[in-house]
Amino acid sequence: MTTFVQFHLLTTYPLSNPNRDDTGRPKQATIGGAPRLRLSSQSLKRAIRETSYFMQDLAGHRGTRTRRLAGELAKELAEKGVDEKRAEEIAREIGKAFSKIEDKELEATTLAFISPDEWALARDLAEKAVAGEKLPTDKDLKKRVLRRADGAVDIAMFGRMLADAPDYNREAAVQVAHAFTTHQAIAQDDWYSAMDELKTREEDAGAGFLGEHGFGAGVYYLYACVSVDMLIENLDGDVELAAQGLEALAKALATATPKGKQNSHAHHPRANYIRIERGNQQPRDLSGAFVKPVSLAEGEVETKSISALEDMARRIDTCYGACCDDLRVMSVARGEGSLDEIAAFAAASARA
Repeated sequence: MTTFVQFHLLTTYPLSNPNRDDTGRPKQATIGGAPRLRLSSQSLKRAIRETSYFMQDLAGHRGTRTRRLAGELAKELAEKGVDEKRAEEIAREIGKAFSKIEDKELEATTLAFISPDEWALARDLAEKAVAGEKLPTDKDLKKRVLRRADGAVDIAMFGRMLADAPDYNREAAVQVAHAFTTHQAIAQDDWYSAMDELKTREEDAGAGFLGEHGFGAGVYYLYACVSVDMLIENLDGDVELAAQGLEALAKALATATPKGKQNSHAHHPRANYIRIERGNQQPRDLSGAFVKPVSLAEGEVETKSISALEDMARRIDTCYGACCDDLRVMSVARGEGSLDEIAAFAAASARA
């Protein structure tokens, strides 16, 4: 049966605006009739991919999301002495395996996640075309370049969609929910000004610029679920790489944050509570713990949030039976557990 690893995290953000909406204000949502601050799933996954745990520890096993494969390929061929026009023709045809490219263009119409293996296959095919081999077309081209499974951990985790090659889409092995505050919270506004340092007070005592800026703060609940079997399948059966990926994911979830307005707020939060569960039972999140927002009246929002989360887990277990076979907890407030223990537990889920 499928093994699932589930993460439940509580993270306290200071005054910040890490994930903005179209007006530049912190993203929000209404839950249980109460306003909350929110971090989108997409922003969190991007932040996870940018952590050192993915960038360095999984170096060589990260995909690249881009529309510019053809342009980069053409540049590489030209640097090797291939005629510029010929280099562009070859690169454009190979790039069409990933996404539609208009005539005479090198930039694709849509973004595509491309694995290191696929980059290597594209380069190899380009070299053969330079040597005189005729490029395959359509389905044959896709078969030569695209892969349904390989060593790209982030693509294996978060999936990809190729509109022009749906046979090579990858189902995400990791689901990441939107994070939201466990308590009522609203975005606040700050009015600020900047001075023109070459303008004298006698000339004009007013500011050189006026602006507004939104921010908020709170304790966020984040849930993520991993299908371990699918992760291993997406990695072409590489159990050890799946274990390394799970270890990196556990550490990244605890420390990753969207970086919107980070220079203005210096927000670098770390999860103060992590509950990781493993089992073959149907996954379930614990967001119901916070449909009724945690009270702000007496302070201690972090402690109350932990209590509400653990109480919800107990109540669900009472009604449905045990929802996992094993679990670990790290709590900064209680001085319990460690991130290394959480990460090791996650990695062992692949090796079991």
